[in-house]
Amino acid sequence: MPVLPQVAERAAELTAIRRDLHAHPELGFQEHRTSAIVQDLLTRYGVDHVHAGMGTTGVVGIIRGKREGTRRVGLRADMDALPIHEATELPYASRTDGIMHACGHDAHTTMLLGAAHYLAATRNFAGTAVLIFQPAEEGLGGAQTMMADGLFDRFPCDEVYGMHNNPNGTPGLVKIKPGVAMAGACFFDITVRGVGSHAAMPEDGCDSIMIVSALVGVLHSIVSRNIPPTKPAVLSVTRINGGNAYNVLPDTATIAGTVRYFHDDVRDLITSRIKDICAGLARMHGIEIDVEIRNVFDVLVNDVDLSDAFLSAAAEIVGAENIRVSEDLVTGSEDFADMLKAVPGAYCTLGHGGTIPVHNPRYVFDDAILPVAPASWRGLWNDGCKSEKLRLRFRGQAEQPRGLQGQSRSGG
Repeated sequence: MPVLPQVAERAAELTAIRRDLHAHPELGFQEHRTSAIVQDLLTRYGVDHVHAGMGTTGVVGIIRGKREGTRRVGLRADMDALPIHEATELPYASRTDGIMHACGHDAHTTMLLGAAHYLAATRNFAGTAVLIFQPAEEGLGGAQTMMADGLFDRFPCDEVYGMHNNPNGTPGLVKIKPGVAMAGACFFDITVRGVGSHAAMPEDGCDSIMIVSALVGVLHSIVSRNIPPTKPAVLSVTRINGGNAYNVLPDTATIAGTVRYFHDDVRDLITSRIKDICAGLARMHGIEIDVEIRNVFDVLVNDVDLSDAFLSAAAEIVGAENIRVSEDLVTGSEDFADMLKAVPGAYCTLGHGGTIPVHNPRYVFDDAILPVAPASWRGLWNDGCKSEKLRLRFRGQAEQPRGLQGQSRSGG
């Protein structure tokens, strides 16, 4: 796989940076050490301007090309880790108990730093590169927070691109799903407020455990009995809590979960049914049921033309044989979708060695692909990226649709 010499010669340094970040993971909006490292390296690389504190711990770097042009291209990487106890036993495994870079955001940050070094050193492009190091992608709204802090007002972009690692065992395979690509997501929390009693005398109370158990089954029927099969959606209850003794029926019990959708009307219908079902159960048992539903991720929509541009830029590095136009919808979610609602762009996956999925305590990133993304991003400024010839070639390599892919390729 050919990689730009200026990037390839720094592979060992990129690996060292990535493994240091991996050993010191930080949760969303707590990426203070990571942010400081990013700021220091961008300054050392000669980036024109480094702006810290965007959206709490986010960082933005600005690099101006030496060729004439006004095009402003944003490149984004996420920085946060997950609340997972690492089980890899690697020499550079997490030193923070209960926190791990199990989604590869340490690699995303490192790859964007590699791009920053190359672009600042060569400046062989027209326009401006806007390097976006985002906090809190894992369900905490880091993208929205950066934008609320004026990200695209202070640093306008004409296009914005993101990339996520994919442990599919095929190093260098770059895939994009043009158009609607990844699901939007809601998180819900439901509290059943019953009446506690002795477990031997349930008639004296109103059993919150029994009500929650019934609620789980009913909620899981919403998609199959309310949503057309032509509009895919997923509802999953992921957490049940209630009680702390063998002989006590607790007065409260809670459940939580997620809804994934590709159409706003489907999201609205599901959330409405959740509320109606809870209200009905509350009336039936003469109790209160509190419902909180919040939209966390929007549907991710890739611009069709810019998807082709991204693929053609990557093809210069990984080869046209390692480019795929995917037909698969992914039910995982990604808050880069929020940026794509504000600025057109595209989001791809980059395959690497190993097949242990992300969000797994034994996930291991393949450092061999660290130079690929920086080299691919450089090609975004080349002329002719959107040519019809390239588009037809990529469309000819489109994968056959295999239905919905349930494994998240991202943090959501």
